[in-house]
Amino acid sequence: MTSYVMRGWDGLMAVLRGASILVLAFMALTICYDAMMRHVFSAPTSWSLEINSFLLVYLAVMGAAEAQRHDAHIRIEFFADKLPVRVQALVGVAIGLLGATFSFIMVWRGGIMMSQAFEYGERVSSSLGTPIGIPYAMLPLGFGLLGLQFLLNAWQSACRVRHPDAAPPPKGEPGDV
Repeated sequence: MTSYVMRGWDGLMAVLRGASILVLAFMALTICYDAMMRHVFSAPTSWSLEINSFLLVYLAVMGAAEAQRHDAHIRIEFFADKLPVRVQALVGVAIGLLGATFSFIMVWRGGIMMSQAFEYGERVSSSLGTPIGIPYAMLPLGFGLLGLQFLLNAWQSACRVRHPDAAPPPKGEPGDV
């Protein structure tokens, strides 16, 4: 059962990683296009800034789970590496549970913001008039994934508490969990 869940999670992270690469490439193209239109033809686009702002939010919130997965967030390694392995694992459990709690609060509040934006028909005041609920939807999705990754990290740390020599802590190599 656990291996199926892990393979599914790995597959989802691979899809999000691929989507993020495509989003970043699209952003580069549209920014270059807008710069060319603005400076060469004196006809800036009216949509590039809005779309790229939303896509930047997408990259930040969707990339947070992947960064957590590879242990790429900021931490004080000098202090953590001095602790005994079992204490490191206990700290990992605490961090995972605190991170998951924060993430799920963000899912809850982001969901409220999103539903209210759709309910009241709020739109961005620009030429596209994008419903603001669309970028708000990225908050519960991204923080939901981050919360699940924090829970997965807490589980892995709990396993290391019981068996400190069985599994090394997750490090930043792609494919590691």
